[in-house]
Amino acid sequence: MIFTPSSDAIVVGAGIIGAACAYALSRAGMSVTVIEARSAASGTSGQGEGNILLSDKEPGPELSLGLYSSDRWERITDELREHLPRGFPSIEYDRKGGLVVATTDAGVKPLLDLARTQRPTGVTAVEVDHAEALRLEPQLNPVITAAVHYPQDAQVQPVIATEAFLAAARRLGARTIFGEEVLDAITAPDRRITGVRTLHSRFSAGVVIIACGPWSAQVAEDLGSWLPVRPRRGVLLVTTPMPQTIVHKVYDADYVAAVGSDDEGLQTSSVIESTAAGTVLIGSSRRQSGFDQSLDLAGAREIARKAITIFPFLATASVMRTYGGFRPFMPDHLPVIGPDPRMPGLWHATGHEGAGIGLSIGTADLITSLITETPPPVDPAPYAPSRLGEPASVGDR
Repeated sequence: MIFTPSSDAIVVGAGIIGAACAYALSRAGMSVTVIEARSAASGTSGQGEGNILLSDKEPGPELSLGLYSSDRWERITDELREHLPRGFPSIEYDRKGGLVVATTDAGVKPLLDLARTQRPTGVTAVEVDHAEALRLEPQLNPVITAAVHYPQDAQVQPVIATEAFLAAARRLGARTIFGEEVLDAITAPDRRITGVRTLHSRFSAGVVIIACGPWSAQVAEDLGSWLPVRPRRGVLLVTTPMPQTIVHKVYDADYVAAVGSDDEGLQTSSVIESTAAGTVLIGSSRRQSGFDQSLDLAGAREIARKAITIFPFLATASVMRTYGGFRPFMPDHLPVIGPDPRMPGLWHATGHEGAGIGLSIGTADLITSLITETPPPVDPAPYAPSRLGEPASVGDR
């Protein structure tokens, strides 16, 4: 067993949430060790679209964190540049804006009502007429019944962004350990966590942060606590490169309902956008089926069918691959950010479901402020792990 130097903080997980936490903590002057069982962005962060959305969030705590995070993303490229080596690839941050459309008469009122409730919070939600919608997206199906333009919506390349946060954290003194799975906790007599064990090493720290996405429940159990995070699977289609014909992030109004649903069965809605590489990303689906990684043909077919309804030209597009990933789903649809109520020294940063990319830097700033006892950027109470209560039974632990 190797005994490693002590750190102020250990971050378990090197997806974008863990990477952003490592960066924010390092930037605040703390010594940080990141421990990842596989490689950077090898889970949820490497299997999504890179969404940074305000358009899909109803007024409330998630939108508050989203608004703060959106402003931070606007500044993050210049901020990271100070800490990244010359020639580091671009994170491809693009505030391209979003266009949310209704394709049925029934979808008009919910879409416009949501936009009306969002505007007082600081979200720019512009109802556009039919002609303006087609000007914004010339390839759009003209049968759409309503549209709202969200200029604050953005996109980032999530794997590069994750690597950028980690690289910047290392420049600030952080250590990154890959290929080491955290097995259990090192605790003091008062049950305070003072570090973690892996197969080969012991790592000590003042605080331990679990940032393992949908795998956080298992890691929390291994360390002696509990979280009700579950995996919610999604499928994406990727076309071959083509001339960029989709300007914004475009999705149908059903997407908001799918995000907020508790239904465990298959749900699909169209989310379509071009990437810097010329491919078109087509999503999305949601299904709670554990960590099942089998090919979801039913989900892929339904996604393709709905995408063609919005952009008919996609009917002749070639799909070069389809892949799935697992979102960290929380029953109350809010992330878990803050100290564990059962085990002093243990902290959580997880449960963002499909919003983790966009909320990563806000989450990192919030948890850093709580650990360093500085003013938080948003009210931390709605995200506190203490809100979750106790598991219903021993089997839930």
